[in-house]
Amino acid sequence: MRSMMLCATAFAMSLTVTTAAQAQTVLRLGHVAEVGSHFDLASNEFAKRVAEKSGGKIKIEVYPGSQLGSDKDMLQKMKLGQVDFFIPSSILSSVAPEFGVFDMPYIIKDRAHITKVMQEMGDSLFREKAQAKGVQILGFWENGFRHITNNVRPIVTPEDLKGVKLRTPQGEWRGKMFRAYGANPSPLAFSEVFTALKTGVMDGQENPLINAWSAKFYEVQKYLSLTGHVYIPAYLVTSPKTFASWPADVQKVISETAVELEPFALEAGKKFDDDLLSKLEEKGMAVNEADKDAFVKGSAAIYEEFGKQVEGGKELIDRILALRG
Repeated sequence: MRSMMLCATAFAMSLTVTTAAQAQTVLRLGHVAEVGSHFDLASNEFAKRVAEKSGGKIKIEVYPGSQLGSDKDMLQKMKLGQVDFFIPSSILSSVAPEFGVFDMPYIIKDRAHITKVMQEMGDSLFREKAQAKGVQILGFWENGFRHITNNVRPIVTPEDLKGVKLRTPQGEWRGKMFRAYGANPSPLAFSEVFTALKTGVMDGQENPLINAWSAKFYEVQKYLSLTGHVYIPAYLVTSPKTFASWPADVQKVISETAVELEPFALEAGKKFDDDLLSKLEEKGMAVNEADKDAFVKGSAAIYEEFGKQVEGGKELIDRILALRG
């Protein structure tokens, strides 16, 4: 009898564990940045807070370093429901052309400015435009201010980019910008950049300092030029279909936490900018300031083209510039 009771108890405990496991919602979040990057820091903080708020009911598994594919791959997988979340940045300009405005050189002044832009236009414009194309923005996070590294020469003015083979992310406007400066830009998946720089397939690349650090570009690049040529937001996204498949309580926790992480992501990006410059110098990179006025002067044509090519583009540029303060 005792043996039968023990077996029954064990079976009941097993059933409880199985039921609990079945009740847990497990979601996958992918991004292309390396472990230790700002994407990775924000992703893991998001996963931690979601788990805490849901009492462990929601588990988010984070896959850094392009484990779930390139930005282009994950965008497609997300739409097919094979990836629950991912963190795109520049590639969203291929989803809706309005996102290309962030590729306009020096249009974003600082993080206070981008905060105003998202408060003013995040929901009413950018979230709406993405949603119409099957991409649901849950949170406006940070990619950050981008700088140029290369092995040819220090970049002080646009003329210094002449002939430089420069890796860029997906998105037409970054390529147009650098072609206007005289460079030879080529889009390439982030996971392939280190090898391309090491082998000389590319002379240089442009990214926030944290990506240059976490991807160890200092091992294969000589010069770091502080151009700060664009500020690019990052976005925590899912597909509307996937979001609609979650229970209401899961939707609530996910939505609220994604927005809650917005100031965290911006602050993390600022801290990396403050801390990493000296570390990159210690790794042997030659650092120089760029002549930003020269870059602004050399960017007039790209603003004009965006204003003509994108419907409402000039008005969008003017609205963002008006918020600079």
